Amino acid sequence: MIHILQIIENYFAHHLIFSAGLLLIMGYIFGELAEKLKLPAITGYILAGILVGSSGLQMIRRENLEILNILSEITLSFIAVIIGGEFSVVKLRIYGSKIIIITLIQMFLTFGLVSAGLMLLGIAPYVSFLLGAISAATAPAATVVIVEKLKARGEFVDYLYGIVALDDAGTVILFSVAFALSASLISGTVTHISSSVLHAFKEIFSSLFIGIIGGLLIHLAAARKRNINEIKIISLGILFMTTSIAISLKLSPLITNMTVGMLLINISKKNIKILTSLEPLTAPLYAIFFAIAGAELRIEIFRDTSVILAGVTYIFLRALGKYFGVYSGARLLKLKPSVRNYLGLSLLPQAGVAIGLVLFVQGSPMISQAAAGIQVEISKMINIVLMSVFFNELIGPPLAKFAILKNLKRRG
Repeated sequence: MIHILQIIENYFAHHLIFSAGLLLIMGYIFGELAEKLKLPAITGYILAGILVGSSGLQMIRRENLEILNILSEITLSFIAVIIGGEFSVVKLRIYGSKIIIITLIQMFLTFGLVSAGLMLLGIAPYVSFLLGAISAATAPAATVVIVEKLKARGEFVDYLYGIVALDDAGTVILFSVAFALSASLISGTVTHISSSVLHAFKEIFSSLFIGIIGGLLIHLAAARKRNINEIKIISLGILFMTTSIAISLKLSPLITNMTVGMLLINISKKNIKILTSLEPLTAPLYAIFFAIAGAELRIEIFRDTSVILAGVTYIFLRALGKYFGVYSGARLLKLKPSVRNYLGLSLLPQAGVAIGLVLFVQGSPMISQAAAGIQVEISKMINIVLMSVFFNELIGPPLAKFAILKNLKRRG
């Protein structure tokens, strides 16, 4: 066995296509095993990535993972369009204000609990505020994949998609405020929080604008086409460009592509064929997306006991904030018990947005020029978030599947 691994490492592991193929095959095998154990296939994909990645057999080289992250960006753009495609005007009229209320309650409760809990644990306030803001983020990928796999629909899914969509925009604003406050604590100067909030709103509205342009272009170019292959080519081309423009301008590709999906579904009912034309492409992208996520996770973060204690506190308080924030909001709005009791369980997965925000902190000039002690605290913060991602990407999907099954109404 060791000899075979050495041959793979010496002759094949350097090749990008081999890495992609290995992740897909191992993801498929572990996905099937997971489903036989009544777990979501996502859990199997992640475990497959861990096995062959940096924490396991190390059969996927770091440089290949960095290139394969392009596929992750493409997958997230698909996921965002799917979420946006659920935001029809009819649903917004029914659920719009309720979704906003529930999203705000769970977001601020999670931020407050995590920030306060970590400060009581002795974590520096500037780190606690940043972690509190990052904890508000929810990964939409796991949720969408499970909903699509189960072919679920109905009130529960409408609320779930709505909260996941708004949570991203809300987290960007909350993080901007927390970052400005933390910068003031680090530098000892008063940073204008209003300017940070204004910057966050500019980012969101710029992302919306690009999404509107992209959605209109797809509608004008593809809506009248009857050939499904032509629709795919046109839609993918424009979707790739809107995603790359958002990333290049350091905007949110999630918000941009959610806007694309939302505009398409509302501008014409005929555009449903554009959204459904993309579905055959999603299965392999989902598999490799989560396998890559698993391959990037590093188990060695569990060696630091201080990180473990802070990480467990972060994970526990985040789960409490998410669940009881949704529960209390749903109870206030008198939603039916099946939605109220299970919706919060679907919001635990955490990945891309959280990692993106923590990398933003790490790459900030303020942090790179800070004292050594502050950089150590920021490094610890990164490991806490990675630990949360590791745990919630494994535990979150089964809980989300359980919650969705409790409210399952299949598509016809």
